[in-house]
Amino acid sequence: MSEAQIKNLEKEFDARIARDEKIEPKDWMPEKYRKTHIRQMSQHAHSEIIGMLPEGNWISRAPSLRRKVALLAKVQDEGGHGLYLYSATETLGITRDELFEQLHSGKAKYSSIFNYPTLTWADIGAIGWLVDGAAIINQVPLCSTSFGPYARAMVRVCKEESFHQRQGYEIMVKLMKGTPEQKAMAQDALNRWWWPSLMMLGPTDSESVHTAQSMKWKLKRKTNDELRQQFIDQTVPQAELIGLNIPDEELKWNKEKKSYDFGTIDWDEFWQVVKGHGPCNKERMTARVSAWENGQWVRDAAMAHAEKQEHKKLNKVG
Repeated sequence: MSEAQIKNLEKEFDARIARDEKIEPKDWMPEKYRKTHIRQMSQHAHSEIIGMLPEGNWISRAPSLRRKVALLAKVQDEGGHGLYLYSATETLGITRDELFEQLHSGKAKYSSIFNYPTLTWADIGAIGWLVDGAAIINQVPLCSTSFGPYARAMVRVCKEESFHQRQGYEIMVKLMKGTPEQKAMAQDALNRWWWPSLMMLGPTDSESVHTAQSMKWKLKRKTNDELRQQFIDQTVPQAELIGLNIPDEELKWNKEKKSYDFGTIDWDEFWQVVKGHGPCNKERMTARVSAWENGQWVRDAAMAHAEKQEHKKLNKVG
């Protein structure tokens, strides 16, 4: 293909993006667009799978059967989200095995938030309320992202994330109606998860190397800082309503801009976690790799059964 032909294709591609048309897997696309989507979509998928781990160990310890069932359903949803997103990523010409290899080797990243420990039952409430709340703010705009398979996958994901957020907030409401010890547990969970939740929306716009291009391709509709401000403005009133205190002494309502001013985020902590030095990075990857290796016999058996069934079908046809 000549340079002139490529330029014409790029021009038409940009025009389609400007018209808010969906780009489908078999459509022509710039290689950088393809790689950017593989990076973001796979990172999203990895985050869903790793995100099952902090909550999974609380399923058997949830305080009631109702809570156990709800948490089990949530963790199951997250596994399904990972499946949707891996499948969407594969439409761009990369295999599932390649995606897993990138995760297990450390080449691919996942959300920094999942490298923090869940110390008490209140942490499950905080994760649902804060982490899934931040995820919804980040992901709802993705329902109109330019790549068709990603946009369609996000419609169901966002509906289920809304359930997760409500479930988490309900836990916090219940604790804040309980004993002094339960109220203290809820406040402690908020204290530990507030700042990591702000960090999970990504580095500041000035430090984000991908935001400008992602905005141009309409992969993102809002910048990291815009999403972070929206999360704070939405969440602070929810905390105040049930008697929780946001752990930020600089937090205050700004009448002029009609949103909250807030304190400085510890970005050194964020980058340490992203680079693999968070409280639970090694624990999470060890658990993930171990599960993959220990499940090899299940995958082999499933493939052998599928091949056997296919062989029977061919014999009947013959």
